[in-house]
Amino acid sequence: MTLDRYLVRQFMPIFIIACCMFVMIVILLDLFTNLWRYLNYEVPISQILLVSYYYIPKSFSYALPVSLLFSAGYTLGDLYGRNELTSIFSSGIPFWRFCMPLIVIGVLSSFFAFYFDDTVVIPTLKMKNDLSRKLLHQSNVSENNSDIVIKSKGGAIIYSIDYYDYAAQILNGVNIIEQNEDGSFSSLVRAPSATWNGAYWELSNAVGYQWEGEFLRAKNLPVTDAYTESPDTFRRNAVKAEELPAKETAFLVEDLKAAGLPFITVETDYHHRYSFSCTSFVVMILSISMGGRFRKNILLMTLLSSLSVAAVFYVMDMITMMMAKLGYIPPFAGAWFPVFFFVVAGFFLVRSAKT
Repeated sequence: MTLDRYLVRQFMPIFIIACCMFVMIVILLDLFTNLWRYLNYEVPISQILLVSYYYIPKSFSYALPVSLLFSAGYTLGDLYGRNELTSIFSSGIPFWRFCMPLIVIGVLSSFFAFYFDDTVVIPTLKMKNDLSRKLLHQSNVSENNSDIVIKSKGGAIIYSIDYYDYAAQILNGVNIIEQNEDGSFSSLVRAPSATWNGAYWELSNAVGYQWEGEFLRAKNLPVTDAYTESPDTFRRNAVKAEELPAKETAFLVEDLKAAGLPFITVETDYHHRYSFSCTSFVVMILSISMGGRFRKNILLMTLLSSLSVAAVFYVMDMITMMMAKLGYIPPFAGAWFPVFFFVVAGFFLVRSAKT
């Protein structure tokens, strides 16, 4: 435990400094990318600083894995360079056991990263994007939607909506087609609008069409509580998956599947939401595994090798995600394969490191 505490004390100051540095770099990159646009529209400095303030959580999310990678590599390289590990290894303590506190930090950071992104990053990033679009006079993404087609109950009911007002929870231009089990036409309901009352959609001046013999008869439809599709079902098609929490992204995947719409891209992003949160753990394993490989220029070689292997991880992640979105591999495999591969390889390198 004494060595564990000592390693953590060596690691944490470097991590805090590295994290602050990388967060500042990410914020400045975003600021200078849009600075000329803000100047063109004469945006006040207070508003520019507010945009940067909303971007801090996302910047921290970007900086966390890089900071862990840099800090672990620097700490181990520095201990090697000062020959402090010689006495530790001469006492019979394996390299993997000495690095166990860093592995635990990587695991805890991955759990933290997921919940931090889901609860803090997503809402603040949306606030940042909305404010930035407003200041730059760009069109805002609305949660309303038009020309919606939704399948429900396995395709037995098909909703065709001209326009959905999310704020008022009103459907306009409602057409509801019901089908038999064999997929043949059963009935059609048309209404100028429908309002959500908390339990079901109240159709206004609805007209129903059904076959009577060889004729399609129309008649006024009485009030019915048969249409209970959630209002969020009609909204999710108008929002971006990256601006939704993980739970709502899962609902979006289900909605797209039920509606018969393309869902592979959204499902891949949903799995990637979980797998990418493991990046902190992956880069920590990679950094530790490189720490026991060298005997000369230890600090420099450890940092360079860690960054190189991490770059390979990010490239593989991009390739597998692209293949998954194109349908060449399953979405789960596209999101998780790089994580499994590098975790297994990292543990093998850590256990086989010379001490």
